[in-house]
Amino acid sequence: MTIAIAADHAGFRLKQAVLQYLADQGIPAHDFGVYAEERADYPDQALPVAEAVARGEHEFGILICGTGIGMSLSANKVPGIRAVVCSDTFSARLAREHNDCNILCFGERVVGVGLALDLVALFLGGKFLGERHADRVAKIMAIQERYSKGR
Repeated sequence: MTIAIAADHAGFRLKQAVLQYLADQGIPAHDFGVYAEERADYPDQALPVAEAVARGEHEFGILICGTGIGMSLSANKVPGIRAVVCSDTFSARLAREHNDCNILCFGERVVGVGLALDLVALFLGGKFLGERHADRVAKIMAIQERYSKGR
């Protein structure tokens, strides 16, 4: 498993903590930036991570901004991406089990380091349950496909 990760300026410090956690767990991660706390726009950071995950270069992505919302909105524009904002462990677990999400988003202004690391652990450790959930995910992807073609 490899992880694509990025943050804007509002998520930079939390990204550094998540990168250290991933390294401690032996999980390879590709850091798409930012590399300092200077102003950066979340769509510019979300796009390369979402594209890399959609192409299959990384199994999962993690995007961090102030709230996670802007990152999620941006990433979900890329066909094949199911990005979710989580600020609680129950949602992080179900995002994988029920929705087969492939990008986890959260905000440095919303969650602390401890909770962020719990979210990452649950999300990356989760397994899609399939069955009745697979039909729903297929419907989500059909909507995305329909509108990515301009219909």
